[in-house]
This record gives sequence, structure tokens and C-alpha cells, in this order.
Amino acid sequence: MLSIQDLEKIAVQVRRDIVRMVNGASSGHPGGPLGCADFLVALYFKIMKPDPQQFTMDGAGEDLFFLSNGHLSALWYSVLARYGFFDTSELATFRKLGTRLQGHPATCEGLPGIRMSSGSLGQGLSVSIGAALSKKLNSDEHLVYCLLGDGELEEGQNWEAMMFAAGHKVDNLIAVIDCNGIQIDGPTDKVMPLGDIPAKFEAFGWKVLTMYGNDMTEVVDTLKKAQWYTLQGQPVVIVMTTHMGFGVDFMLDNHEWHGVFPNDEQTKTALAQLNETLGDY
Repeated sequence: MLSIQDLEKIAVQVRRDIVRMVNGASSGHPGGPLGCADFLVALYFKIMKPDPQQFTMDGAGEDLFFLSNGHLSALWYSVLARYGFFDTSELATFRKLGTRLQGHPATCEGLPGIRMSSGSLGQGLSVSIGAALSKKLNSDEHLVYCLLGDGELEEGQNWEAMMFAAGHKVDNLIAVIDCNGIQIDGPTDKVMPLGDIPAKFEAFGWKVLTMYGNDMTEVVDTLKKAQWYTLQGQPVVIVMTTHMGFGVDFMLDNHEWHGVFPNDEQTKTALAQLNETLGDY
């Protein structure tokens, strides 16, 4: 049984992976992945606990995760590798020619753990609803999780999906909104103000929880609480506040690090702030 301290150590190593992967590829997105590392580590290592050796595309008999904001791919790849879906040495191929670790997750390469090509923002929640309905039709009581970005909510398809999920009582679904208040062009409040996100989901008929996503204890506790609210007639959403670039001081809360890779000197500085815990790939 992994402790909170164990999970925190894994999250630090995942952040090291993210920085090194994006630097090694000279492209990618470091800011959002660093902010969401605690959440995805907790989800895989403490909450879902899938069996990497039994991966199937249909996901029957297990909890499922879909990454809607696919530009957080470096985070997902690191978590999948650290969990055992594939060897960590493959992380060095991130965004390289012929790699299975595309800049945005893709299914065509057959990478274990990936069930949906994502990165075209606004689609992940709809896919997750479909997967959740499939589980209901097959009397599979496992849950479906989906991660979205707050800026991604500017895509109208999300609001149609929100209406559908509540209207059809898709109550085996837990959506998580990464609310770091930042998107590629700047603060969300300046690009497209989103208003009161929890109140909007509540008005659409969802059960709403909130959490601070850069505190491992709170993340684990809130995910367990969200599980308790499932299968009671409402879809569940967790509105998660995070800091873009968490763990690296010069990236923290800076929209310029949404999709810019750190150079070698910046990478050295970032890694000095993130103590190696499991061994670099």
C-alpha cells in the first residue's frame, strides 16, 4: 500500500521525466503536465490501480481514464511508464520520428494504456460519456475518469456533453477540470472568462466537488470522496485548482511555459529543484 509520501516521490520523478522529455524533443508542453502530476499519479497508483499486463482496448472490467487535453501527453506517458505499461527507456523517444510517444496521444501506434487519440480539444468528455454508457450496458460497475483543461471549456462541445451526461444520468463518470487559470495565449480571465465553473456544472445537474490539485493528501481524499458519490444518479465533476509549472520556480503560473521547451541550462536548473527519487530513464 503506497503512502502519501510514496506518491509524492513518484510525482517528483514524473516531473523530472516531463522536463527531460520536453527538453530532449526540443518541443512539447511542460507547464500543464507539471501542474497535474499529483493528480494523475494519485489516480493511477492509488485509485484506479489498473493491471498493465491485462491492458485491452475495450477496458472491460476495469476503471478507464481519458486525457481530453492531450497536450499533457508527457505527463501521461511518464505515469504509464512508471506504472509499468512500458519501459521507462522509451520516454527518451518522446516526439521523435517513428515513436509511439506522439506529441499528442494516438492509438495508431498501439501504445499500451492509450484508448483514445486526443489533443483536438473539447472531445474527451463526449468520448468518456460513451465509454461510461458502454459500461452501463454491459453491467460493468467500474468507473470512467476524464481530465479536461479549464481553457478547453471554451469549446462548445463540452457543454452539450455536460447536458447529456446529467440528462441521461451517466453516474459512473468522474470528470476533473484542471483550473490553473492559464491557456496558451494568457490568463483565461482575459482570453475568455469562464465565470463560476462549479456553479455552471451544478446548474447542469452534476455533483460538484473542489480540490487543490498540488496537495497529494487532498487529491487522494477528494478522489475517494468522488467515488462515493458515483452510481447515485448524477455525473461527478472535480474542479481542481493547480499551478501551471508546479515544482519549477521559473515556470510557475507563467503562460509562456504552456508550450515552450526549456533549453539545456533551464533544464539543469529545473532538475536541481526536483530531487531524483526513482531513477531517471
